[in-house]
Amino acid sequence: VACSQEEKLWDAVKITACVLGTGLLIFTALVNSLSWYVQTIWNASGHFWQTAWLKFYYQFEGKEWTIFLLGTALVPSLAFWCFNGILMVADVTGKPTFITRYRIQLGKNDPVDTKKLRQAIYTALGNLFFISLPMLVPMFYIMKWWGNTFNKELPTFQWFLVDLSIFTLIEEILFYYTHRLVHLPLLYKHIHKKHHEWTAPIGVVSIYAHPVEHIFSNTLPVMTGPMIMGSHIVSIAAWFSLALIVTSISHCGYHLPFLPSPEFHDFHHLKFNQCYGVLGVLDYLHGTDTVFKQTKAYQRHRVLLSLTPLSESIPEEPKRAE
Repeated sequence: VACSQEEKLWDAVKITACVLGTGLLIFTALVNSLSWYVQTIWNASGHFWQTAWLKFYYQFEGKEWTIFLLGTALVPSLAFWCFNGILMVADVTGKPTFITRYRIQLGKNDPVDTKKLRQAIYTALGNLFFISLPMLVPMFYIMKWWGNTFNKELPTFQWFLVDLSIFTLIEEILFYYTHRLVHLPLLYKHIHKKHHEWTAPIGVVSIYAHPVEHIFSNTLPVMTGPMIMGSHIVSIAAWFSLALIVTSISHCGYHLPFLPSPEFHDFHHLKFNQCYGVLGVLDYLHGTDTVFKQTKAYQRHRVLLSLTPLSESIPEEPKRAE
């Protein structure tokens, strides 16, 4: 029996590696075909960005730790709190209706419990200052060892896209498996249950977690890609900011027009044992999205390209009378 389980596990790992590797190659090929057109636009503004970067670099010349801290801590934090500040106004006041009419779980957080919200904010700030910030110290020395992070020349647009592709792939693998790990009964009870106090999440809840979970499931999956690639500080700043905004969107509780769909992760908070990943690739391979695929939430799991809320265009089935 043990041998059979090991074979199944090994087969799953091989399939995962094959699918993700193929997906990365296809994605890179598509990027190469599209990037030529985008590069034309990028080149028009490339001189401006390169000049701006050099001005910034010489302003802090010799102060690599300061540059690193600004790129990995200050810029992503500003992106996170500015974005979530707008969402929290909507959560607390119910306005503007342009945001609140796109609520996913109707009737929930309408308005949000301010006591729970304060607790989430304090925890999020604690995780950023006392966990994420200290973790940047070893990362800084790893990046210095690579020797490319503080280069005077910005990475090319194509290489920036390659970086983002690899960062995303690594995050998907690490987040999926660490996330499933903390759903084991013992770890869930003592660690992950804190995050799931919010069955209808809001944006700031994306980093409302036990310290152990914040290290292994929130922070390391995002940091690992840049450390492996030895990426430029500008790429790292963009990636950290993007990762924080995307996870905020996934938790925000609103399916807003023209933004990535949060239905996948919102369903995870609602049902607990579905939709563990970010992209959904590993959930498909491991069958942890089967219940999700049978729901209206799955039908709504797409980018909204109109101003009509999907809760109206794809409403829930009316409940049958008992």
